[in-house]
Amino acid sequence: MTQANDFIYELPKEEQQVLQEHDSLSPQMIFKIIRREGEIELQRPFPALAFSALAAGIFISFSFLFRSIFHMYMGNSSIEPMISSIGYTVGFLIVILGRMQLFTENPITTIIPLLSDWSWKKLLKVSRLWGIVFLFNIIGTAIAAVFFASKYTLSVPVENAMSEVASNIMLLTPIENILRGIPAGIIIAALVWISPQAKNFRFAMIFFFIYFIALGDFSHVVVGSCEMAYEVIKGNADFFTYCFKFLIPTGIGNIIGGTLIFTLLIYYQVKKELKTNKKQSFDTNILKNFWFNILTKH
Repeated sequence: MTQANDFIYELPKEEQQVLQEHDSLSPQMIFKIIRREGEIELQRPFPALAFSALAAGIFISFSFLFRSIFHMYMGNSSIEPMISSIGYTVGFLIVILGRMQLFTENPITTIIPLLSDWSWKKLLKVSRLWGIVFLFNIIGTAIAAVFFASKYTLSVPVENAMSEVASNIMLLTPIENILRGIPAGIIIAALVWISPQAKNFRFAMIFFFIYFIALGDFSHVVVGSCEMAYEVIKGNADFFTYCFKFLIPTGIGNIIGGTLIFTLLIYYQVKKELKTNKKQSFDTNILKNFWFNILTKH
């Protein structure tokens, strides 16, 4: 124990307990919590991953729907972005609090186990999970887009508002989608990183993080997929534009932000300390085994 914490043991037990209750999680502990969650996710069978990702793709479409509804009522008001961005949080709240498989959460959750214990076998597991989740997220958004595009589902004003919201995403070039996808990837990864510390404040944390993705007009591959699919079905865009102008560039941007920037920076922040703790644990076990052998022999 470091000298910085020595004073704790001089305090009364009641005060020690209060300090422990208010102690925040260390970066190393958060890293281990996320690693444990990632290891569990990598072991999940195909049907569980597929249906969870499909549900996430369907339910996250409510971000598109409710943003459009707010847009419909706000019209051309100067504060329209501030209000309609509230609607954008709805789908994410359902998916994240519902513990469904969302592709943009995987770059940190599953990469941490890979960085901690690199092997080709684990890389294949990560690739398998990413592929399944991404595919079924996109299928889920396509199902939702077909449902929304039906003339029997929504009123004409809501349909028009959805087209207006979705049309904004088609104005961006592939490079712009990559660049705007990077901040969204970083924010989602930060959301996953902070979650173990948030405890009872996860709803508010998710709300504000996602709210600022919408307010900043950043690109999210799954929600945007529903918007683009809606435009394709309505005849306002083609499949080539959907894939090569939006889906692939935005997915790359989200991965760069969530994996290459946030996750790697976090990993190298705690890498040395994790190795030190592992070595200390190893040395402690050697010492215990040494004394155990001595005592059992005598």
